[in-house]
This record gives sequence, structure tokens and C-alpha cells, in this order.
Amino acid sequence: MAGRAAKQLLRKELKSRLSALSDSEKLRQSKIVSEQLLSTEQYRNSRRVSLYLSMKNEVQTDEILRNIFESGRECFVPRYIGSDMDMLKLHSMADFLSLPETSWKIKQPADDERREDALETGGLDLIIIPGLGFSRQGDRLGRGKGFYDTYLHRYQQKMKVKPATVALAFYEQICDSIPTTDQDVPIDLVLFEKKST
Repeated sequence: MAGRAAKQLLRKELKSRLSALSDSEKLRQSKIVSEQLLSTEQYRNSRRVSLYLSMKNEVQTDEILRNIFESGRECFVPRYIGSDMDMLKLHSMADFLSLPETSWKIKQPADDERREDALETGGLDLIIIPGLGFSRQGDRLGRGKGFYDTYLHRYQQKMKVKPATVALAFYEQICDSIPTTDQDVPIDLVLFEKKST
């Protein structure tokens, strides 16, 4: 119970930090973090990539999405239905632009649309993950729904292997430590703008 309360307090603090960031600052940091991702070994070695479609207070992923298609990689994006999340194939930027928006203002494939599911067709090489807060060591604080932790557990049960995971963060989302439970899956690499002290 103490862990849950600590997470709620930290979520409140992080939401406050994010709301203080200007749109131009979010775009500036997003560009830096996107460039960092494209040069990582995890991205360079991947063919099948899962990418979150960014909300307003997340590192923006439009340029990464464009690079996935331009480089001939396969792209999978989240579809949330109830408490479940699946990673479904996205075919092109035009396909992305045609996706409907949820009530959270996130683009995702329609509930009744049939698309290739990554777990049914060979898995993923890399999952690019959002969150509210991160430690430098890879601990992650999500928004409290458990979508990614649940998906990563399900992925490992089905595929018998853990995919590479990279999180994208604004500098303001980096914390000295994150309260965790046994259900929380650590991230391999957290990318953010390094600031000189």
C-alpha cells in the first residue's frame, strides 16, 4: 500500500513538472532524444519495432515513425481496448494519418479493424516505451494502468524471450529513484537529454 501511495505522489509531482514545459521545449527535447534513439544499437539492429504514438506530454515520436518507414523496418503500434493492449501493424505514414483518435487524443487502430498482431507473427525486436517518470537505471513509472508491464509479461510468456526495451523521456521526467513492485518490468535503456551541471 505504501508503494502505491508513493507512486501516486510521484505521478502528481511529475505531471506538474510536465505541465510547466512549453510546447517549444518539448519539441526541442523530442528532437534530441529521437536522434539519440536512431543511433542506438537497439534501434540499428531492429527490423520489427513497436512505437507508442505520442500524447501532448510525451516525447514526440513523429520523426521516429517516419524513420521506421523510410528505413524499411516494420512498425507496430499500441491498440488499447479496456485493460488490454496489443501491438498491431502500421503500414505507412498515410496509414498513421488515417487512424482514428481515442478519447485520450491518441491515434490507434479502430477496435473492430483486423491487423497483423506482433505476438502472432514473430514478435518484436524493439519496444519503444513511454511513461511518466524514469530512473537512470531503467525503473519506470507509468500512468497507473499497467498496460506496458502486463504486455511485457505476456510477451515473455508467449515468445520465451525478452525484447529490447528503450524509453524516451524529457529531462524533467528523470528521477533519482522510482518506487517499484514485482510487477514492474525494468527498461533496458532510458534516453533523455544529458544536461551539463
